Amino acid sequence: MLSDRNTARCFGAFFIFSFLTYGLGSGLMTALTGADTPLSAIHQHTSQLVFSLVLMSVLHTIANIALPILMWGRFSAVSARLTVGYLAFAIAATVTLIVGTVLNAMQIPLADAYAKTPETWHLQAGQSLTYGAVVCYQLGMAIWGVGGLLMTVLLFRSGLVPGFLPIWGGIGYVVFIAGTQLELFGYPLGVVLSMPGGLFEITLSVWLIVKGFKTTS
Repeated sequence: MLSDRNTARCFGAFFIFSFLTYGLGSGLMTALTGADTPLSAIHQHTSQLVFSLVLMSVLHTIANIALPILMWGRFSAVSARLTVGYLAFAIAATVTLIVGTVLNAMQIPLADAYAKTPETWHLQAGQSLTYGAVVCYQLGMAIWGVGGLLMTVLLFRSGLVPGFLPIWGGIGYVVFIAGTQLELFGYPLGVVLSMPGGLFEITLSVWLIVKGFKTTS
């Protein structure tokens, strides 16, 4: 078992890694799927799409699942049920996000077919796949937000970090979840409403890397 100091550092590092891998992958993906002619862009930049898929479905998955596993011993000492819930929501969110990346990956053969013989149904299918991926993203983020709420409760009850951090995080995740649902109903507020939670995750990560847990052995 890692020492408290090393666990804190790893947890903070994986949080940042998870944030960066999905953020970068999503940005690269959106640059293609949000282009004026998405299928043409995907056909011309297939390697970019594949790289974004690796970031979002492989590296991000490793980081996401590592977070609750790293804290298993310390969180389960506080509440086994909440710890299991945190892990379960992390897995559910990751699987949902992976489904979204698979939908985007299905556009690669579609783009190749469109490049050879362009037809209207190719474009319609591409739009449907993109929409499905967006829905998976918003649902996955909402599930991750619920897991984040459980994490903040465990952090608060464990006393591993100053109390203001999990309180800030809990509020941030509630706002974040609301943003994901508003996006599904056509209100483009997700980015703005994700800021409090995103800033919390970055602050928590830096705090743990620099200062570690409050209670160290």
